Amino acid sequence: MSLQNKKIGIALCGSFCNLHKAFEIIQLLNSNGADVTAIISYNVARLNTRFFSAEEVLSRLEKLTEKEVIREITEAEPIGPKDMFDIVLVLPATGNTIAKLANAITDTPVLMAIKSQLRNKKPVLIGISTNDALSNNAANIGKLMNMENVFFIPFSQDDPENKQSSVIFKDEYVKPALESALEKKQIQPLITV
Repeated sequence: MSLQNKKIGIALCGSFCNLHKAFEIIQLLNSNGADVTAIISYNVARLNTRFFSAEEVLSRLEKLTEKEVIREITEAEPIGPKDMFDIVLVLPATGNTIAKLANAITDTPVLMAIKSQLRNKKPVLIGISTNDALSNNAANIGKLMNMENVFFIPFSQDDPENKQSSVIFKDEYVKPALESALEKKQIQPLITV
């Protein structure tokens, strides 16, 4: 399946050390002819970190997408009613966002975007990036894996020696995972080396 003219909402959460991957993925989507809109969590919109300032993130996203960034719940709510996206791609998806999504908490623009997308029975693809995926958040990830229209980019442990519970999505699977999720299929294998 081609990504040409596919309307993709890319929702960024506060795994700040991995935001650079989101910028690269937006470039990949652009080069494949997708129509990309950025959605950001409150933390991404407001926190300055050692990786990026909030202003730099906003500026880069608006330059890459040539659109205003969705950064308020009220801006994300119309995603479903207006049928804005073919798919919502959440990456990096933090443990906090995963836990809230698994437990029906909608208190950020990213979570509202997901909820609004799912109301139309349209796909959401998650690129997980969390230090507690194989511990406290394992049950939440399991719940999401059983949720209709929620799919995952294949992932692996990022530092098994020093962070035994930490996993991160694999960049090289983003495009095939998107294509698969658009057909409402989970790409396999889900867990990679």
